[in-house]
Amino acid sequence: MEYATLNNGIDMPMAGIGTFLLTPDETETSVSSALQCGYRLIDTANAYVNEKAVGRAIKKSGLKREEIFLETKLWPCFYEQADAVDKTLMRLDTGYIDLLLIHQPAGNYIAGYKLMEKAYKEGKARSIGLSNFNKDQIQEILDICEVKPAVLQTEVHPYYQESELKQFLAKEGMVIQAWYPLGHGDKALLEEPLFAELGQKYGKSNAQIILRWHIQDGNVVIPGSKNSAHIKDNFALFDFSLAEEEMGRIAALDKNTRYYTSTPELLARYAKMVPPVDEQK
Repeated sequence: MEYATLNNGIDMPMAGIGTFLLTPDETETSVSSALQCGYRLIDTANAYVNEKAVGRAIKKSGLKREEIFLETKLWPCFYEQADAVDKTLMRLDTGYIDLLLIHQPAGNYIAGYKLMEKAYKEGKARSIGLSNFNKDQIQEILDICEVKPAVLQTEVHPYYQESELKQFLAKEGMVIQAWYPLGHGDKALLEEPLFAELGQKYGKSNAQIILRWHIQDGNVVIPGSKNSAHIKDNFALFDFSLAEEEMGRIAALDKNTRYYTSTPELLARYAKMVPPVDEQK
């Protein structure tokens, strides 16, 4: 495993598993499989309605809690609820969260960030950060915060590399974490001839080449899967390295094309949206 050191000195694994769009049963199975394969970073969120399943998988793994880097995100409807973090901890069945993020720049996200700062000071969150914020919104947080955000989780992949944003984050001591690191399964991206060429050279799949590029470019990755073979393959990234020239060729693929676009209308809907109650198993 390789690690990113956050701005408060905490080491975060560079590769983990995401649980977006997984049912509770799928989540429990996938997270259990990932932990058996050696993963130690798990990403979930209030809005995914699978935090309890993540907690069960961690308990069943037999691993010590401190061996796992657990990450979740607060949804906008909870930003002004004083007990939102405590309820999140209850669903996850844990005493602390390693990384707690504001999920969307919607609703009263300043109040949400203050809530996370309080959790950080109380030891309920070891680090805090942001998800889906743009540069101006990040700066808004930086201007008012007492605890600097450590991570920005956002869309990044070879077709949308966010080079300018990453330079800004680096100056602020923030790590970037990529969701959709494989381009949401876009066939055109996955089948780029360059990845096939490099895959043949290193004995790796196209997806493994893409994920290795992310790690060498400083992006923490959290690909999600409910396929045990894919989960295993998505973690086999640390026995080879791409050459500088090869990294440059991948950088040249940037099209500034993203698969998710936020709009004011969408954010307004997020602010009013209440996720269903997490499953009660």
